[in-house]
Amino acid sequence: MEFLSSRVIIHPRDRDRSLAFYRDTLGLAVFREFPGGTVFFLGNGHLELSGQGGHEASPDLALWLQVRNLADAAAELRRHGVVFAQEPRLQPWGLREAWLADPDGVRIVLVEVPPDHPMRLDSREP
Repeated sequence: MEFLSSRVIIHPRDRDRSLAFYRDTLGLAVFREFPGGTVFFLGNGHLELSGQGGHEASPDLALWLQVRNLADAAAELRRHGVVFAQEPRLQPWGLREAWLADPDGVRIVLVEVPPDHPMRLDSREP
C-alpha cells in the first residue's frame, strides 16, 4: 500500500474560535480553504478544521509540533494569552517540551529537539 499524503482532521465545536486559535494564536499558514473547512500547513503535514464537533477532545490524542526554539515559541504564545498546562522543560528522554490545549481541549505538545539528541544524529554507519 502506498500513501501519498496525510492530514489530521479536527471537527471543532466552535469553528470560528478554533480557526482563530490555529491561524492567529499558533500562526499556522492556510494551505487551502473550502466551504465549511480550512486546511493549514503543519510542518510536514496538514491540519484540517472542518465540520461540527459535538464532544470534548479525547485525552488519548495529542498533536506533536516541533519548533526550532521552545523558549521563543512559548514567549510568543504567552503574548497571545496562551496558558500552558505544562511549562517548557527538559524531559528525561532528552526533548524540551511544553503542553497546551486548543479551545476544544485537543492536547498540543511543542517540542524542541536539542542538538545532541539521538533524533538529530546520523545513525548510518560511517
